[in-house]
Amino acid sequence: MKVPSSTTRRIVIAALVLAVSSQACTLSLFNTPTVPGAPTNTPGPILPTNTPHPVAQTNFITTIPEPLQPGETLTIAVLDEVTGLPLNPTTYPMTARDPLTYTATLPLAFQTMVKYRYIKRSSQQVVEDTTKGTAIRYRLYYVAGPADVTDIVADWGDKSYARPTGTIQGQVFNADTGSPLPNIMVTAGGIQYLTDSTGRFELTGVPVGTHNLVSYSLDGNYRPFQQGAVVADAKVTQVDMHLAPTRLVNISFIVSVPSETVPGVPVRIAGNILQLGNTFADLQGSLSTNTDRMPILSLQADGRYAGTMSLPVGTHIQYKYTLGDGFWNAEHKKDGQWVLRDFIVPEQDVTFQDSVETWISGNSSPILFEVNVPSATPVGDIIYIQFKPSGWTEPIPMWPLGNNRWAYQLYGPINTLGSFGYRYCRNGQCGSTDDLETASANTNGRQAITSLTMQDIQDTVNAWKWFENPEPGTLVGNNVTRRADGFVAGVEFQPTYRPNWSYYIPQGLSNTQAFGSNQVVFTPTWTYSSISPLTFATMPGQDPLWIDSAIMLSQAKSLGLKVAIFPSVNFPNASSSSFWLNAPRDAQWWQTWFARYRAFATHYADLATQSGSQTLILGGDWIAPALPGGKLSDGSPSNAPADVEAQWKSIIAEVRTHFNGKVYWALPFVEGGLATPFTFLQDVDGIYLLWSAKVATSQTATKTDYANEAGRLLDNEVAPLTTVVNKPVILAVSYPSAVGAATGCIANGQGGCLDISTLSRPNPDNETVSLSLQTQADIYEAMLIAVNGRPWIAGFISRGYYPPAALQDKSTSIHNKPAADILWYWFPRFLGNIQ
Repeated sequence: MKVPSSTTRRIVIAALVLAVSSQACTLSLFNTPTVPGAPTNTPGPILPTNTPHPVAQTNFITTIPEPLQPGETLTIAVLDEVTGLPLNPTTYPMTARDPLTYTATLPLAFQTMVKYRYIKRSSQQVVEDTTKGTAIRYRLYYVAGPADVTDIVADWGDKSYARPTGTIQGQVFNADTGSPLPNIMVTAGGIQYLTDSTGRFELTGVPVGTHNLVSYSLDGNYRPFQQGAVVADAKVTQVDMHLAPTRLVNISFIVSVPSETVPGVPVRIAGNILQLGNTFADLQGSLSTNTDRMPILSLQADGRYAGTMSLPVGTHIQYKYTLGDGFWNAEHKKDGQWVLRDFIVPEQDVTFQDSVETWISGNSSPILFEVNVPSATPVGDIIYIQFKPSGWTEPIPMWPLGNNRWAYQLYGPINTLGSFGYRYCRNGQCGSTDDLETASANTNGRQAITSLTMQDIQDTVNAWKWFENPEPGTLVGNNVTRRADGFVAGVEFQPTYRPNWSYYIPQGLSNTQAFGSNQVVFTPTWTYSSISPLTFATMPGQDPLWIDSAIMLSQAKSLGLKVAIFPSVNFPNASSSSFWLNAPRDAQWWQTWFARYRAFATHYADLATQSGSQTLILGGDWIAPALPGGKLSDGSPSNAPADVEAQWKSIIAEVRTHFNGKVYWALPFVEGGLATPFTFLQDVDGIYLLWSAKVATSQTATKTDYANEAGRLLDNEVAPLTTVVNKPVILAVSYPSAVGAATGCIANGQGGCLDISTLSRPNPDNETVSLSLQTQADIYEAMLIAVNGRPWIAGFISRGYYPPAALQDKSTSIHNKPAADILWYWFPRFLGNIQ
């Protein structure tokens, strides 16, 4: 790290001004989504956003599980999800009505959606928990007028209590059309659930008593719905809700920025709805907004920034202007306080004129970070900087200077930091695409120290982790037989997901198309957040939301790619094997499990229909214990129900009532395990064969040996299966770039085989496994040679593709690896695009 003189710093800032201002008028700086510049005649009246709102006196009455101890107090915290839930709360003390009942009266603005939770304070702050022991993100309350709100605190973060609970379940519908609504947040007692494609929700573990039940549209396109719900012990309270759709109006924002702003740098709007970058998730550093999902304003000739958005009438908007996200480089008041603007979207078009007082908080001066990156950095990559005040926060895109140089000026909040860590990464995937110098799992990064005088820190990234010296592929010409029409050649994206992937999915799709793919397989997920009671649903931040998946599918179709959906699962607190081992697996649990999987399958069948996808793939390797004769990882029976075949036949039949395309079943290849296929396979259209088979019969095996062994397995194991089921088979291949991959078993150091998915990003590196890009490329070429001589194979898919960045790591992804060059040769020839 080098800190130059003030003269040099002025030169650097001047260069930065020229670099970014030359691009600012078109805002091609990052090619991120922008809102159009406000027209000369802005729509509607011009208003400041600090116009006072009428307020309603709202009495919050809460019951706590046991009396407070001496020295403890109870507060209600109104939360700011734009800045970060724990970072800018407004707290109100509560008064005891009796030892277990506390009250507080809050003046809340009409038509606002209030996010809040209860906090117990003594020497430390303790946030309330659900009965499942998970921290409550927030409760919701919609202010329709003066009212009493009754709540029940189930648990505290430092102590759990046994109490009777029940369930609230139902569906959410469009009040005008009666159609079910997906992606609606339903919450009661601090428990949240996102509705599926049928509008279904289920809130389990709700304490017995009366609760405020709220339905909230994440994008504001439907008006909130709120009512009381009574929960009885071990009972189900059934509630259906009908939400009124809203209409859109044009809202223009015009903002003046302070003099310390580097001219032309991107000014974004961070806000509380999806369109303004809110992910409704707990991201790194307790943040919820993501820079890559925020709209960018356009620089105007007079130095102000402006943009127009279509927003839903009646929606409560909270927002701020930022040069980063809702926390870093967001606007402040002159006294250092956070700024959080709000308004209710009016019935007519309107223009808001705002002024940012300062980006700086406190007395610490801004720090300019400038970095030179390797010339091997892929064209089109964006360099990010990530800060670590205590833990790592969300990465922020830097500003390009040209010639592999990037810069970012940090204004705040740094006044209380002292020293802090930072690191550089590619395409926002810090922890996976890092500067080699700071790439360890427990890194504190490079170090910076705040100062009263401005600093200019100059760094050099000498190499990127997993992209130190990119290896090109070596191609050997083969005579490739053109396949019949309908042959599938493509990639399957890995199921791991992060909200900022949405910006890089188009780039990943273009890369797959460039090596000749005609199909992409998406693997959207739901999460098992609880084994008993079984909770299986979309979890924001871990799983793509309905709208995220719909956009990705649309982007693939716009490139002319065929689309398949292969729904997958997350096990955040366990592996799939431990999930099954720890499950009760009694008759009632199995009944619930099949009901949840049915909802999961129909959800994605509906998504496939609405998006125009060609194929839906069910099953997968994780599902083995729920199949006929299912076994657990320890070899013991899974106790799957006696009617398991009928269960699967029923699910497939129901899926077909939601989706008219092809339905495939993902079947793991196990040598000797395909002889007696399941009866329900007769009900699907094809087999998606998950292939990671052993193709090396000795340590000295060659690529030719790999091809011969693969051919033997295909002929002796797979061909008979196709004869029995009379279905096409698509080979879905997954091999890591690691020594030993051809053996089908990379040792895990415990006498077993490593789960190769653990080699995928963003998992930390497994140093016991050795990198070998050539091994993966050789296996791919051998598999393609084997497929070339077997016209009955209907397709070839590469599994585990990592879309946001090129990495030459140990994972199964082929993104920018020699194996991708192999596909570049074979795919167009298979498809007849090259003779």
